[in-house]
Amino acid sequence: MFKDLDPILHSQLRLAVMSLLIGVKEAEFTFIKDKTGSTAGNLSVQITKLKEAGYVEVIKQFKDNYPQTICKITAEGITAFETYVKALQSYLPK
Repeated sequence: MFKDLDPILHSQLRLAVMSLLIGVKEAEFTFIKDKTGSTAGNLSVQITKLKEAGYVEVIKQFKDNYPQTICKITAEGITAFETYVKALQSYLPK
């Protein structure tokens, strides 16, 4: 039988963000925006949803007097992503 897919990760942009973060220690908001081709507003909303789910940590700071937003995947986010990938694999023929 097919496994349920995490509705938080099943969004294309949220999945793209998690896919980027799974391979790096941390990423700046602008890096994620450039890699996903998203608008700043949409990306901000989707990162907030990931943060509320406990999948990412968001750090806001200043660098050279400019605001900087850093995103990091959490241990819970890694587990959720791995579970999502395994569930998705169950949809593929063996």
